[in-house]
Formats: sequence, structure tokens, C-alpha cells
Amino acid sequence: MKTAQRTLDKGIPIGLIGSEAVIPIMQTAVKRFPSFVPVIATYSNEAEVPKLVEQCLNRVEVILFSGPLPFKIATEEQRFTIPVHFVPLTRGGLYRAFYHINKQFGLTSLSVDSVTEKDMAKTKVELNEQPVEVMYFEEAIGTELEGVIAFHRYHYNQGLAAAALTGIHGVAEALTEAGIPNHLIAPTEQDVVVALERALLSTETRRSKEAQIVVGMIHLDGFARLVESKMLDHEVQRLKLDIHRTLLGYVESLEGYLTPFSGDEYLFVTTRGIFEQQTGGYKTLPLAKELEQQFGLTLSVGIGFGKTANEAGIHARMALRHAKDAGGNIGFIIREDRSVIGPLEMTQPHEVDLSLIDTDILAEATAAGCTTVYLSRLVAHITRSGQIDFYAQELADTLSVTVRSAHRFLLAWSDAGLVDVVGDTKGRYKGRPRQIYRMSFLSRLVR
Repeated sequence: MKTAQRTLDKGIPIGLIGSEAVIPIMQTAVKRFPSFVPVIATYSNEAEVPKLVEQCLNRVEVILFSGPLPFKIATEEQRFTIPVHFVPLTRGGLYRAFYHINKQFGLTSLSVDSVTEKDMAKTKVELNEQPVEVMYFEEAIGTELEGVIAFHRYHYNQGLAAAALTGIHGVAEALTEAGIPNHLIAPTEQDVVVALERALLSTETRRSKEAQIVVGMIHLDGFARLVESKMLDHEVQRLKLDIHRTLLGYVESLEGYLTPFSGDEYLFVTTRGIFEQQTGGYKTLPLAKELEQQFGLTLSVGIGFGKTANEAGIHARMALRHAKDAGGNIGFIIREDRSVIGPLEMTQPHEVDLSLIDTDILAEATAAGCTTVYLSRLVAHITRSGQIDFYAQELADTLSVTVRSAHRFLLAWSDAGLVDVVGDTKGRYKGRPRQIYRMSFLSRLVR
């Protein structure tokens, strides 16, 4: 059993409790969340979980477990007064485990726990694998560890399974000691990121900061040289209008307010919750790439957080000075305690090449208000998941915008004939049914 803690001056303390196999993945993922100060607790056997919980309970604001079993053990032993979450087993982790066990031992017959027959069937189809004989123990999470180990041992010893897939660290350890070929189904880094996002939203500190004012200052690097290259005054005016329109579109996605300071500097105001969503947890400013592609301009950006609007503005100016001193084409954030986040990525790392998209579709989508940033995220999502039907909440999560913004986009895209309403579902409580929107243009998006 090992415990460790990374200390920072400020931040939301989060307990990360997990197995030796999963903690490294969690440590990598939590680096994407500057708001979190992780308190790490690692176990070699799930029986150690209750003790680890006691050790970190009074030191953290939220706890994230590496899987459903440690979460179940902890909640049965402890009545929590803080939010607790776990990283679910998804098909992403199953794909990886399926690949590794095939590479190590081949795929003739398997004994599997913690995974449903439906998920395994989909995995085999999507990976285009030949039929594999599989024995399932779907209720492993609610069973004593020895019972799950006995299930795998029996099928291996009887020659019914050549290897085992398990979602339980203690089972994998026991099977390895017994010489039974096995592989642990571990979550992917993206699975952990999604769980961390959910954990962040549940914290009291995060909720109190959602409405906090954020001030941003944008400086257009090399704007004076670009103006000098224009021969006519109306060309300069048109350039300024085009740049202003682009910046206005970005700030609208933040549900913020934009005002120009001078020809090459702008100020915007938004709220911290929306800004965090749009920047993927203070990581990227995709606006920079859009301006560079359209006008050949780079940006220096300073973002300020503060307890008051005045404090946020002072910090934004300080952050902008940092960006300019660093040579431009860079962004920084200065928080309430004057600690610095950055430099920020000035492009969206998960974009797709929009030159691969049919130009007619690209024109239709852009005319309907679907910016290249949003279109890129949609294409990336459809490529990964194959999903073309969305609830408004799902679309908001995909685009990293608020649900209100997602509804506004859906209305505009519906009017443009890009989106169809294909059904609705009624929730458990009174209210309007949730509509299901089909991104009909996504099915023909890539050539």
C-alpha cells in the first residue's frame, strides 16, 4: 500500500484511490485539470480500500475511485458527506484488453468478468474478430473475490477457457500467481478524464466559482504590419470588421461580452464555468488557429480570475504582459492567488482536417452558424463513435458548450435543414419530453 500527495498553494483537493495498474493513468489524466490538487492512494488489493478512504477522507473535497468495485466496497463501509465517483469500465478499455490478450495468448476461448455479453459482442463486431467462445460472470462486482477467482480457475483448469479477462485488480493478481493467462480491463485515459470532469462539477468549490467573472485581453500580434500592407482605407476598415466579427463569434460561444480597446486589442468578459468548458479545462484557445488561417495573425492572450471584476481585470493585464514578454502567439491565465496557468495551447488538439470535408457541406454548416471549431469537434466525435443522434445535453458535452447554447445551435441547424428531430423520450418527472436530434449531414460529411 502506498500513499502520496502533490501539494499546491491553491486548488480543489481530490482523492484518487486506485489499483497499481490504474493509478498511473489517473495521475496522467488529472494533469489536465489545474483546479485539482490530487491526493493519491494506491492499493495492491481491494481489501485495502476502506483504510485508504479513512486516510484521505478529511483531506479532500471529492473522491474518485479507479473502478466500480473499490467504489462499492467504500460506499458499503462508509457514509460519505462529500461527492464520490468511480471510473466506469467502458468499451474503450475492453478494446484495449481484447487486443492485448489476443496478442499474448490468442483468442480461442475466454472467461470474462465485469463485462456484459452485449458489450463483448459489440467489441468483437467492431474489431472484426472471428467468433470466440466466451464464458461470462457479469455479476462479479457484487460477488466475493474468491468466487470470481474460482470461476476463472474452474474454466481454465477444465480447458474451457484459454485465458481470462477481468475488471478486478485482485482477481488479476491471484490468476497471475496461479499461472493462469489473464489481462486486466483497465479504463482508458479518456475514461478517467470524463470521470474527472464529472467529479469537478460535483464539488462545492467548483459550483461556487462557476459564476465568477473572468476577464480576457486579446492582442493581435503584427496587426500594424498587416494594416500597412493594405493600399486603401476601405480595405483596412473591412479587415477590422472581419476580425471583429470572428472575435465576436468566439466570445458569443463563451456567452460573453466583447469590446475593442484599440485596433489591435480587445477585452472580453465571461463566466468561469463557461470559459472552463470552452477551453477544455484551461488547456486550449482554438480561436488563435482560426485567426491565423483567415488573416495570418497570431494572438497574445491574457486571462484573469479574481474575487472581483477589478481584480480579474488586473490579473488579465498581468497575464497579457506575460504573453507579450514571451514573444506572442501564446496565452496565460493568472488566478486569484496570482499563480500562473500556461502557456496555453493556441490550437484545438483534437481537430480534424476540414479540407477532407465536402466543400458544399462545409459551406452549408458554416452558413448555419456551425464554426470550423464546432464542425471539427463533431467530425472527430462521429469518426470515433459513429453517433449521429444526440440529445441537447450530449451535443453540449461534445461541443463543450452550455445546454442553452446547444439548443440555440440546434434551432439554427434545423432551420438550415442540417438537423432532423427523429424522436423524443419522456423523463421520470413531469415536463417536456427530451427530443432526439439527428445530425443528418454527418452521415455524408466525409468524402
